Amino acid sequence: MKTKQPERSTRREFLAAAALSAAAPVLANAVEDRRPIPLGFDNFAVRAMGWKADQLLDYAMKLNVDSLLISDLDALESLEPAHLERLRARAKELGVGIHLGTWSICPTSTTFKKKWGNAEQLLALGLRSAAALGSPVLRVVLGNGADRDTPGGIKARIDDTVAVCKSQRALAEKLNVKIAVENHAGDLQAHELVTLVEKGGKSFVGVNLDAGNSTWTLEDPLASLELLGPYAVTTSLRDSMVWESPNGATVQWTAMGEGVVDWKKYFDRFQTLCPGVPVHIETISGFNREIPFLKPGFWKNFPEARASDLAAFLALAKRGKPKPAHSAPAGEDPKAAEKKYQIAELERSLAYCRSIGLGIKK
Repeated sequence: MKTKQPERSTRREFLAAAALSAAAPVLANAVEDRRPIPLGFDNFAVRAMGWKADQLLDYAMKLNVDSLLISDLDALESLEPAHLERLRARAKELGVGIHLGTWSICPTSTTFKKKWGNAEQLLALGLRSAAALGSPVLRVVLGNGADRDTPGGIKARIDDTVAVCKSQRALAEKLNVKIAVENHAGDLQAHELVTLVEKGGKSFVGVNLDAGNSTWTLEDPLASLELLGPYAVTTSLRDSMVWESPNGATVQWTAMGEGVVDWKKYFDRFQTLCPGVPVHIETISGFNREIPFLKPGFWKNFPEARASDLAAFLALAKRGKPKPAHSAPAGEDPKAAEKKYQIAELERSLAYCRSIGLGIKK
């Protein structure tokens, strides 16, 4: 009997090894599908709720996310240092990273507002508020697509934005807060935003990467990622459905996983190009916007458009299919319906992102 024990033991070991070997491809796939990228949301995704910072943190805790982008100063009940430091401590206790943002810092943009003073004053206020909150970035924008049709075109607006950034370089470096310029609402193509960052100074200016906005500037989000990824310090992401239409192409922003973007491929590259950068979901869904690039005069506002970008965008449009615009159910209060819709779009998007391996928290 004793001489047979090693034989039985060897057989058991063989069977166990065989079982592990059979399971290995499954385990390997599980590891390969894991994309440990911090996951969270941009408060603009739930703008109809009108939540302030504490309510946003409550919601972040409920969703068990890693990060929160508060993309406008109005979501802060106070900009007093004591209030911001309390929020910072609460976020840390909850294990939620905070990124802060504001809007246009281009004084000649059609979107610039003087609520917080001039552009330099707004940028300085935002940087100080970000530092007090513990945010490593301040998300800003140049403007929107209308700025392409202003005197001097988008190149002049880039130069004006660069000048404002440079005016606050010493403060940004002292506070260790990076200015994160977004490709926003049709204002900047990826190569133009790279120009802005390089002119401004990439040591203190970076990018807030917005995948949805790239489709409004006739770009494939994956191609935009290749250019902007190395400069990205924060994000505002959503999916897009794109399809051919009579005057060019039509775009509808959608929940993640419901458009034409290959997100598995996107986030595989994102991990490489943007290590440690959080993914903030900013769903702005339900309406259609036509990009009328076949109409006479359209291209005068895109003087440096590149054929390769248009080709990639057209390939997206050929894969997409028309999607009807969203409308509130008959008989339901429109405001209540919009709140419900925004919550559903965001939470469905987060669930999709987790299904492909994003997120740090379990």
